[in-house]
Amino acid sequence: MRLFPVAAARADVNVKMEGESQLCDSATLIGAELMKIAFLGTGIMGAPMAANLAKAGHDVTVWNRTPERAQIAGTRQAPTPSAAVADAEVAWLCVSDHHAVEQVLFGADGLAAGAPAGLIVADSSTILPKATRSFATRLAAQKVTYFDCPVTGSKTGAENAELVFIVGGPKATVDQLQPLFGAMGKKVIYIGETGMGVSAKLAMNLNLALIYEGFAEGLMLAQKAGVQPEQMIELIGASMLRSGVVERKGPAVLKRDFSPQFPLHLMLKDIHLMLEQARELRVKLPALETVEEVYSIAAEEGFADQDFAATLLLLEKWAGLNAEARSAAD
Repeated sequence: MRLFPVAAARADVNVKMEGESQLCDSATLIGAELMKIAFLGTGIMGAPMAANLAKAGHDVTVWNRTPERAQIAGTRQAPTPSAAVADAEVAWLCVSDHHAVEQVLFGADGLAAGAPAGLIVADSSTILPKATRSFATRLAAQKVTYFDCPVTGSKTGAENAELVFIVGGPKATVDQLQPLFGAMGKKVIYIGETGMGVSAKLAMNLNLALIYEGFAEGLMLAQKAGVQPEQMIELIGASMLRSGVVERKGPAVLKRDFSPQFPLHLMLKDIHLMLEQARELRVKLPALETVEEVYSIAAEEGFADQDFAATLLLLEKWAGLNAEARSAAD
C-alpha cells in the first residue's frame, strides 16, 4: 500500500478491535499515515462518513450517483467511480443494495475499470454474503482486495464518528485500515473471513426489527387500553425489558419524530435479505415473516422514507389511534 506523509490524525478516538482481542487506541492513531481514499456513495450514511475522513486529514475523493449529494467539505468530487479510484489506495463503498454495489464495481466506468493493482476496497453496504464473496473473487483477479465492513449506529452515529464496524475479510488488510475506522467510528468487531461481517449484520438487524416491533405493538396495545406512552416507556426502562432500541427510539416516538435515522425502506430491504439468507441456509424465521408484512404495508402506506420506527404509525392506524384521534381524545 502507498502511504501519504505522516500527519496528526484524530487524537480523541478510542477504537477497539474485537474478535481477536486487539485494541487500537488514540495513541496509535496520532501521527498515523494519511491515506488517499475514494468514497463511493454519499447518502444518509456515506456523506458523514466521508466528511469525517476528510476532517481527520485524509485525502478524500467522493463520487455519488446524484452529484449534488456529493458536495462535502474538504473533499474532491469525481465524475465516475473509475475516475475516483484511479490514484487511490483505498476505496470505501456505502450504497443501498447489491445491485448498486455491482454497478459501482463493475458497471460502465465502474471501480474495476480504473482500479490500480493493490487497491483495498472496503464495503459498508449491507448485502447478501454470497454477493460479497462473489465480488471479492472477481476483484481478486485484478489484484484488488475487497472485504465487507457494514456498520451500525444509524445517521447520528455516522455524524458523530461513533459507528461500530462489523468486519469480514483478511485480518492483515483490516488492521491496515485502523486509522480510517478510527476516523469514522468507535469500535471494530472482527467477525472472520469475507462475507462474515454482513452475515452478522443481517442477524443483528433481525434482532433490531423484532425488538422494535415488540416495543411498538406493546405501546399500541397499552395506549388502546388507556395507558400513556410516557408511562410505558418509563416502565420498560425500569424493568428487564430495558433495551438500547427503546432508549434510542423512545424519545423520538414521544416527540412524534420519525425523520429518517435508518429509513424504513432500507430496513425492509434488509429484511428481504434476511429471509433470502434463511432460505439458502434452510432455516425458518416465522416472526420475521410476519414483521415483513408490516414493513411492506407500511411502505405502501407512504412511510418508506421515514425512520423504520414509523411502523408504529401503521399499527396506530389499524388500532384507530392515529395522531388526529389522540389529539381529539386529549
